[in-house]
Amino acid sequence: MTRIFYLLYAAIAYAIFLAVFLYLIAFVGNLPGAPLTVDRGPESMLAVALPVNLALIALFGLQHSVMARPAFKAVWTRLVPQPIERATFVMMTNLVLVLLFLGWHPMTAPVWTVENSAGAAILWGLFGLGWAIVLVSTFLINHFELFGLQQAWFAWRARTDAKPVLHQPFFYKLVRHPLYAGFFLAFWATPAMTAGHLLLALGMSAYMLIAIQLEERNLVDTFGADYLAYRETTPMLVPGTGGRKT
Repeated sequence: MTRIFYLLYAAIAYAIFLAVFLYLIAFVGNLPGAPLTVDRGPESMLAVALPVNLALIALFGLQHSVMARPAFKAVWTRLVPQPIERATFVMMTNLVLVLLFLGWHPMTAPVWTVENSAGAAILWGLFGLGWAIVLVSTFLINHFELFGLQQAWFAWRARTDAKPVLHQPFFYKLVRHPLYAGFFLAFWATPAMTAGHLLLALGMSAYMLIAIQLEERNLVDTFGADYLAYRETTPMLVPGTGGRKT
């Protein structure tokens, strides 16, 4: 019965995440049909909007980085069973993103506007490409483990996780962090950048640059010399720029 609960819980967390992820695309892109987006919703004075929005970005960054660290997991799994630890991380991410959607205060002062149709089309293309890279990258590194389904399934089947192996499929031959590279494109590629969208892009970019450093420490601890060699020959985010030590 416990293992059935694990599987059901992980499946619910994943299903909610799919909905939240799709709404995140609409939120960032101001897509039609989304009632609340980065530029649509209840506006307020800058003195209110700025600290609230910064707090929401910081909450996402703290939740996402702290809960992903091995030291936190070692403590956390004393309370949360190992098979649903990752699913719980996903569920908390769902909650934080929903809070961001509901609590965001649009700041609609224009920063740039691309009115040329070809230029706007290129930026929309890059926006879509960014999200596509994010999605494909999750499958390249094991989509179902990343979102907690594999752990619950293995518990159901009484299987143990295999020892992690370093490999560089597809995008990972070009950059070490294609998932983050995709998010950079998704947050920055827009023909109509507002102050609020800029704040979100800057905040998420700062979070990602910090998260990469934390992740790389964990990857070095896990894969040792193999990851150090990979890091020396493969750029962090931009293809063709050479390997980086940090």
